[in-house]
Amino acid sequence: MITILFFMSAQKSKQEALIFDSIDKEKILSVKTYFLSDYGEKLIHKIISTILTKYNRMDLLDMSYSAAKELVINGTKANLKRVVFKDLGLDIYDPNDYAKGMLEFKDNLAEEKVIAYKPKFKKYDLPVICTMYFNQNVLNIKVKNNFPLLAQEEEKIRTKFDRAKSFSSLIDFFMEHGDESEGAGLGLTMVGIMLDESGANKHSFSLYSSQEFNETVAKIEIPLNDDYKLKREVFEEEWSKSGLSKEEFRKKFSYTYKEFEFVNS
Repeated sequence: MITILFFMSAQKSKQEALIFDSIDKEKILSVKTYFLSDYGEKLIHKIISTILTKYNRMDLLDMSYSAAKELVINGTKANLKRVVFKDLGLDIYDPNDYAKGMLEFKDNLAEEKVIAYKPKFKKYDLPVICTMYFNQNVLNIKVKNNFPLLAQEEEKIRTKFDRAKSFSSLIDFFMEHGDESEGAGLGLTMVGIMLDESGANKHSFSLYSSQEFNETVAKIEIPLNDDYKLKREVFEEEWSKSGLSKEEFRKKFSYTYKEFEFVNS
């Protein structure tokens, strides 16, 4: 595992060399951030653009980068919620405490307020990790928080996903939701609409939360050629042949990932 501190300006030439070398060898790259700075945005943009240049798919850059950035911002808001509750000494699982904590959370969602929490994100070990793994067939973008979703968060996300089906464009979505302050599910829903507008398969975007692994992961599969089958499509095909229940087969069905190259932002 290689760790590079991208905020150290003297290291930038070495960092860029590592990016090019890693992408040339199709290694996995991860950007670990506590608050996505301008430089962090440029770093993610650089990695994605270099990957897409390698496979002559720069037509996918705007959609891929915008989706990655939105997922990282959404993950940071989820971290902010946890910090607010810790600071107030509230039990996030208690309905009464949850209502109290959400009032404070909503008051701190502006970017200039969120950045002030960066030291506490570090203190409580609440990073957002954006991982890109890829080959000539697909670019996968995975954004992870190191805690599972709350039941009420899952419910709000499902509700907003369902409501999003009625919107034909991002403009329509923002006209109805642009002034909402909580943000639960809004960023994720926006990514879904963004992918739909680009012509991507709706199953290319997935979200899962695991108590066992203490994580929440949002993932986008971006096919780089017409022959690529989404993981969900492969799962359904293989499951139909297995004779197992979905839960049994899910435990056996997995992809093997290569070693991570970690990049701190």
